[in-house]
Amino acid sequence: MAKGPLVLPTRQGYDLWAEVYDTDGNPLTAMEEPVVDRLLGPVRGLRVADVGCGTGRHALRLARRGARVTGLDFSQGMLAKARAKPGAAGVRFVRHDLARPLPLRSGSCDRVVCSLVLEHIKDLGRLFRELKRVCRPGGLIVVSAMHPALWLKGQSARFFDPESGRDVRPRSHRQCLSDYVMAAAAAGLSLAHMSEHAPDRALARRFPRAAKHLGWPLLVVMALRKD
Repeated sequence: MAKGPLVLPTRQGYDLWAEVYDTDGNPLTAMEEPVVDRLLGPVRGLRVADVGCGTGRHALRLARRGARVTGLDFSQGMLAKARAKPGAAGVRFVRHDLARPLPLRSGSCDRVVCSLVLEHIKDLGRLFRELKRVCRPGGLIVVSAMHPALWLKGQSARFFDPESGRDVRPRSHRQCLSDYVMAAAAAGLSLAHMSEHAPDRALARRFPRAAKHLGWPLLVVMALRKD
């Protein structure tokens, strides 16, 4: 008999996912990176916080482009993968639970990235207030998330355990687009950009997991200003 998804505490789930996170053909990360890069613009010489940095895919890329990057994540497994990659010495990686205040000075960052994290955050208001606090006045916060429309298909962030083949899901919270927008607005951030992204056939050829979601929104990205 087929077993249903195995739901794990978020940190435990990501510790396990770390082993295959960079190689499991996730179309979300492929869709997201060029959008994030376009919104961030040139980063040379800027101070950037990567909040929920995972295996360092944004942090390391931005550091190579000349940014001074701090990457924060609570998963020891994800951070171990990030620290083992080429260029990791150029990033300050910090283990930190995003449910607690960020260990960064107020106004210390020119850019803040928070990538594919929101569905795992119960108190969105607290997180958005912290993103605003650490961003300098006039700075930019770029936030991406798995599109909440996937809940309608019974899906959330997941991977397949390479040993057991089991569908494993780090614990998520069912949210709506309005939850993200209103949490940002309540924190006093202004919305400079919001876009929704669905896979096309070209992406599905590169990432076969996207084929069953053609035309269905998988990703939402926001750019927020601290005025």
